[in-house]
Amino acid sequence: MKPALAFKDPQVPVKWEDMPNGVLVADAISASMQPWWPRIFGYHLLKLGTLSAQLDTTGSMINHQVNVCHSHPFGDVLAEIDDLPFQQHSVDACVLAHSLEFALDPHHILREIDRVLIPNGHLLISGFNPISLAGLNRYIPFRRQVMPWQGRFFTPMRIKDWLHLLGYEVLSDERFLHSSLVNPLDQKGWLGRNWQNFASSYLSIFGSVFLIVAKKRVHPLTPIRPKWQLRPSFNPVKVTSMQGHSRQP
Repeated sequence: MKPALAFKDPQVPVKWEDMPNGVLVADAISASMQPWWPRIFGYHLLKLGTLSAQLDTTGSMINHQVNVCHSHPFGDVLAEIDDLPFQQHSVDACVLAHSLEFALDPHHILREIDRVLIPNGHLLISGFNPISLAGLNRYIPFRRQVMPWQGRFFTPMRIKDWLHLLGYEVLSDERFLHSSLVNPLDQKGWLGRNWQNFASSYLSIFGSVFLIVAKKRVHPLTPIRPKWQLRPSFNPVKVTSMQGHSRQP
């Protein structure tokens, strides 16, 4: 298993157009998030990173949505997503789109999100699935220098393990877009449409893109009633009688 901590700065995509079929990927993620928005309530929604800022979240019930990234055209707040300028427990939901695979320390990003997220807040994470047709392209030498295969793809299972360690309940793990994402993907044609339907039914875990929806759980401390056991004030000691053992003259 490769370490989560990177030792050199990876190249980070700024726009979805920086990746093959990037607009299609963004549309698929937005469509997968759509059924969750009526279930997520609150006052503040953070969209972390430039890719998250470009996703369609108009279906969200949360009106105050803030884009947090390091570039001005997309960011409402200019900041790094691993150092959020918000108070603890002040945000109701966060969207993190395709950021962990291009991060130096993905653990730190998740901990920072956990810091600002309120108890029972929601976190939506998307990424590329390494166990997929798109993931297999990372093993082709000339593709390793091409976006997005320069990043480090983490399995959804590993990300869910990180979330469980932080005390999150994973509500959903959806995989979609069963494609290598190299060539233009025609989902409207007969062949493309039937392949996607077949793969979604029988090869769902091998989707090239995943969306994880998790909820922050905070379990209250329940005091355990101590089992009191009274010790006796003294323990009587049996004394052996000296009678019958008198000294003979």
